[in-house]
Amino acid sequence: MKPIAIILCFLALVGCGGKDSPKPPLSALLVYPQKNSECTTGINVTGTNNSKVEFRWQASDHTESYELRATNLNTNTTQTIVVGGTSANLNIERGAPYSWLVVSKNTEVSQTARSESWRFFNAGVETTHAPFPAEVISPKTGSNIARDINNEVLLEWEGADVDNDLEGYEVYFSTENPPTTLISTLTSGKSDLKVSVEANTVYYWRIITLDREGNTATNSISEFRVR
Repeated sequence: MKPIAIILCFLALVGCGGKDSPKPPLSALLVYPQKNSECTTGINVTGTNNSKVEFRWQASDHTESYELRATNLNTNTTQTIVVGGTSANLNIERGAPYSWLVVSKNTEVSQTARSESWRFFNAGVETTHAPFPAEVISPKTGSNIARDINNEVLLEWEGADVDNDLEGYEVYFSTENPPTTLISTLTSGKSDLKVSVEANTVYYWRIITLDREGNTATNSISEFRVR
């Protein structure tokens, strides 16, 4: 009987194996509009201040659909569209800075995958462009962080400008929202700053980015708690 029992066990294992479990999607690679560039290919939408822009990215593995998210950095409003291919058109405001990313999805799994987030300026009639609002790197808004041994926290951000003429940054930081205390003015070559903090306190900060033409851009207020 032993040989028969072994064969039956083997067949049971094979039958239970089934197909491989579905794999979560991977992140898509963005293609266009390019990072920190000016998008000049949009088609003007008659009767509006918008233009139709085609967004493109590379296909990602284990993905059924893609959710394109484009955010107007002046108004902080986001448009979304879900497509099955690797491109999509959106009507977006001319003469405004945007960020965009793509979320890869698969209905067989709950996990999703985000691409990088790229910023671009949607061309209008400007001959000079305002900088992109500074992009916060650390501390992330809503985070709960510890002080260093000197009771300080490092603020980090990234700046960019289509015209490549960044002048510098004004850093506003306080326990009040909105923060109105200017604590430092930095040149464009420096994009981090150590600040003194106290435990069990919530802090708010924002950056005004300046270029050599006198244009400015202000990012959204970020907040974090020191534990």
